[in-house]
Amino acid sequence: MQILINNNLIDVEIIAKKNKNIYMRFVNSNKILVTCNRFISEKQIMKILEKNIKSLEKMQIRKAKEENDDQFFIYLGKKYKKEWDKTSKNPQFIDERIKIKDEKALALFQKKECERIFKMELERILPYFSNIPNFTLKIRFMKTRWGVNNNGSHTITLNSELIKKDLDLIDYVIIHELCHFYEPNHSSNFWRHVEEYYPKYKEARKRLRG
Repeated sequence: MQILINNNLIDVEIIAKKNKNIYMRFVNSNKILVTCNRFISEKQIMKILEKNIKSLEKMQIRKAKEENDDQFFIYLGKKYKKEWDKTSKNPQFIDERIKIKDEKALALFQKKECERIFKMELERILPYFSNIPNFTLKIRFMKTRWGVNNNGSHTITLNSELIKKDLDLIDYVIIHELCHFYEPNHSSNFWRHVEEYYPKYKEARKRLRG
């Protein structure tokens, strides 16, 4: 069974379960998996798919983008095509490619680079600040925030996804979080502190959102 989405014929696989509801998802950009009750006919399923065609078009575009992005490694604002080489002990950047053993090795490299670069930039920026308490730097993936300052525990947490951004944007986030030791909220006084250390902070915010 197939359906036309974004001018592409998409395969539809149906799995019968004891579901009361119908669930649809793209397993890849060319295939939809439909999970439903076994008493629902293919004709009924097709009508439901056609009724939700606008949502399916958006889902298909998003899935295709994810698949395309998976081919690349984004590092400090630049995109590198992944090239797997089982003999590679260390990652090599060659023109617009990164040559590395496998995804596991790439994830480890990314983790180490987060720790190295974030600490290096923090140590470079920190001397410009005064009266900053001793704090702990943490790095983890966050869905909605680039950084967090926990004044109570004296902890700054940076999003591991920042490693994909230009170095000056990493610096902005670090400065932003350090300024929270002066002002815990986002008052006008807080932004005055940020502007003192990073005059083009408004531009940086736009770039991060983009």
